[in-house]
Amino acid sequence: MLRNLGSTNIKIAPLVLGTDNFANPTPEVESIEIINRALDSGINMLDTSNSYSNGESERIIGKALKKSGRRNDCIIATKVFYPTGPGKYDQGLSGKAIIKACEDSLKRLQTDYIDLYQLHRPDYSIPQEESLKALAQLQKEGKIRHIGSSTAPTPRVLEGLMISRDKGYPEFITEQPPYNLLDRSIENELLPMCISHNLGVITWSPLAMGILAGRYTDYHTRPKDSRSVLRGGIYADRITQKGIDKGNQFIRLARQYNYNPAQMALLWVKDQQGITAPIMGPRTLDQLNDFLPVAEMTLPDEIRAACDDIVAPGTSVANFHNSM
Repeated sequence: MLRNLGSTNIKIAPLVLGTDNFANPTPEVESIEIINRALDSGINMLDTSNSYSNGESERIIGKALKKSGRRNDCIIATKVFYPTGPGKYDQGLSGKAIIKACEDSLKRLQTDYIDLYQLHRPDYSIPQEESLKALAQLQKEGKIRHIGSSTAPTPRVLEGLMISRDKGYPEFITEQPPYNLLDRSIENELLPMCISHNLGVITWSPLAMGILAGRYTDYHTRPKDSRSVLRGGIYADRITQKGIDKGNQFIRLARQYNYNPAQMALLWVKDQQGITAPIMGPRTLDQLNDFLPVAEMTLPDEIRAACDDIVAPGTSVANFHNSM
């Protein structure tokens, strides 16, 4: 069941626990219950960011692991880029911003090291060499073990790999892109590149913000508690009528074969070629319990082929790369 994380000897479960909902909207008590339940079930990677709920997601993870004594049972993956304060070095990927952010994350997580430290988005205002040099310093100091990239285009990831190999800096071991049945664009360049360079691929938004779980039935009628309503902006832009129509086709297919649509959406991603593990982001403990069986499930070839008929390989009907 466990899978290699890129070129490392690290083994992870085929599902990753995403924590973007912690503290907003999931209460702290339930968030901690979700962490413990996931670990009990064999999920061993927790994905977070210093920007999730203004750092509260990291703080909750740190509190949970400190109380349970299970820090060594899990792999913590966090990120840096988005603003966390008004200061010059409270955002971006300058060397000073990265080092400051890492120190702050370590305090919130109540740990001495971060297993996977990821660049949350590309920062084109900073030479990538400066960012990688700072990451090399943090690794030398034992504060991070490995580095990764998130939602970066193929040339940017390749540039980072080439710089690291030339300068002797740590190399990306993972890329974390969006990937779901409605946005399959990574299949054209990014995914083949990751396979070629033995990068782990940890994907986000496997349920396409709930479209593939039946959260949206019409473009103009949106759940009041959905991200497209509560957060708007780029989240709202990912919801398209064509995406909803394709999502409804997918839901009918799932029900035809007696699948829970949310489970099948996650399952479709889990075993796609080149995917290490999708990130599941439950809002409730019940949602987590619905997702967990997917780790042991396999999607029949006939259903996978039917999914290709809904959205063809390499194409997209919604843009989940709109935050770059």
